[in-house]
Amino acid sequence: MSFNNSQLNMLNLRPLLTFLAVIWLLGSLGLGWLVKSLFILFALLSLAPVVAFFGFRWWLQRNLVTDKCPVCAYEFTGLNNSQLQCPNCGEQLSVQKGHFQRFAPEGTIDVTAVEVQAQSLED
Repeated sequence: MSFNNSQLNMLNLRPLLTFLAVIWLLGSLGLGWLVKSLFILFALLSLAPVVAFFGFRWWLQRNLVTDKCPVCAYEFTGLNNSQLQCPNCGEQLSVQKGHFQRFAPEGTIDVTAVEVQAQSLED
């Protein structure tokens, strides 16, 4: 029974031993630079997803804007320097410098109404 278990353990080690033997053979033939470059390539491929994840998070923190719609005051999120539509009122908005602004075509004058209190003049 012990002999069968040791055979199973050796079968599990066979790919690793073969890999190490190939590396040793390449190193002894003067192709150590090939082995080193394969290790460097493997390390770069292992680090690329981690760098991409943190890079995307950094970019998202800089470009994700949460603000209120200037028309209906509904709060939602958009990307900086883009155009979008308010999900509540449907107004076309542009995101500039971290705030939502109404999007108006060139030449349109946007006017804000101000309520003025009526005053009565006495003689």
